[in-house]
Amino acid sequence: MGQIQSDGLGLVMGGGGARAAYQVGFLRSLARRFPELRVPYITGVSAGAINAALLASHHGSFLQATDELTQLWSRLTIEDVFRVDGSALLANGMRWVRQLISGGFGGPPRVRGLMDTAPLRTYLTEVLHAVGGELTGIGANLQAGRLKAVAISTSSYSTGQSVTWVQGQDILEWERPQRRARKTTLTVEHVMASAALPLVFPAVRIDNAWYGDGGVRLTAPLSPALHLGATRIIAISTRYARSTAEADEPTIYGYPPPAQVVGVLMNSIFLDLLDHDALRLERLNQLIDQLPAERRMGLRRVKLLVLRPSVDLGKLAHIHEQSLPRAFRFLTRGLGTKQTRSPDFLSLVLFQPEYLNSLVEMGEADGVARAEEVAAFLEDDT
Repeated sequence: MGQIQSDGLGLVMGGGGARAAYQVGFLRSLARRFPELRVPYITGVSAGAINAALLASHHGSFLQATDELTQLWSRLTIEDVFRVDGSALLANGMRWVRQLISGGFGGPPRVRGLMDTAPLRTYLTEVLHAVGGELTGIGANLQAGRLKAVAISTSSYSTGQSVTWVQGQDILEWERPQRRARKTTLTVEHVMASAALPLVFPAVRIDNAWYGDGGVRLTAPLSPALHLGATRIIAISTRYARSTAEADEPTIYGYPPPAQVVGVLMNSIFLDLLDHDALRLERLNQLIDQLPAERRMGLRRVKLLVLRPSVDLGKLAHIHEQSLPRAFRFLTRGLGTKQTRSPDFLSLVLFQPEYLNSLVEMGEADGVARAEEVAAFLEDDT
């Protein structure tokens, strides 16, 4: 085995709600082979921000951090994420009805998402060992030199921009069309905002503005890691790469139910952009390779390895749908999740141990299957 090249290594973890458990499985396979691996640049968006926050704030080794991350997801239930009792769902539903029929009278909106995510805030405060909301472990790791920078992306509902919150050493803020970075001390609220699924979860207030899921406006998912200084990136997607035949096969027949429409919309937000960004980076690398060093204008070649599920996680969610609490299952079936063979919307909110553990196991199996490729990527010093 060659020498691991950890300098300049960046980890990019995208969104997908409950699908982020798949990322944990891959990380566990990586940690078992390289237990002392150091990842100086960690970025996350949406549910991937939860994984990024724990890895960046953990005081132990890479293996110990992934073991704790595995425990987090393996014991997570839907009740830890949002309230699903019948009374809470009915009360929130009535508030939405009153809002819709009010005609805008009565002042500011009284609804802030279909679900009450107060349980998730409590859960994250505990598992991330936050002190006064602050993720103090990040500062400790930065000071000890185990970490160089961490970034969590959000979408500002107040300005329409993508805002990436960065904590690190010698990091400069950046600005691009409709996206910018802001240096800060990361807290549970930044993680909550990044993971706030549009309309489903309430927006989160940070510095007198309102923020939601980072995947909504982040058109370049690899960008934060590149700006932080990563020269090689491992990106973990939760999108299954369908063959042409699979892509052409309908998952529904007849008029699409709301769950199907929302699933397609969510996929375009959380899963498709990473593939487009990876293609852009590959083409840029090819261009850089053809230019002499003096004509590259500061551009550098960045190695990229994208890892993705070997199985459609939406179809897998269909198998575990029965495990949902009765009141919430009644609601999702009303949206049409039983009318499609690949309920992608359901896969985003299926925070149930049976489904989550199956994703962790799948991620680990896929990691083992690509172990030699990953090792070669980490050991290559070109």
